Amino acid sequence: ADLAASLAPGGVLIYETFALGNEAFGKPSNPAFLLRPGELLEVAAAAGLRVVAYEDGVIREPKPARVQRLCAAAAGFPQTEARLDHLSAVNEP
Repeated sequence: ADLAASLAPGGVLIYETFALGNEAFGKPSNPAFLLRPGELLEVAAAAGLRVVAYEDGVIREPKPARVQRLCAAAAGFPQTEARLDHLSAVNEP
């Protein structure tokens, strides 16, 4: 199924799945079921989605795994100005 095509105008796709490298942590370990580096970004670009957030890496909770995560918006989703100033206190040592 084409997940991006199933989005309504202005819809949002939030997706997380396992990526290559997960075989070091357990199942799934079959490369046919693991995403290549940047694969979710390629899917979003091919569908004309605007990427709002993307992560590709190892998570420790709830159990160690290699994952890709994507939040992408279809045309018609309202543009918002990012406000990151509230994060400065969180990131300070």
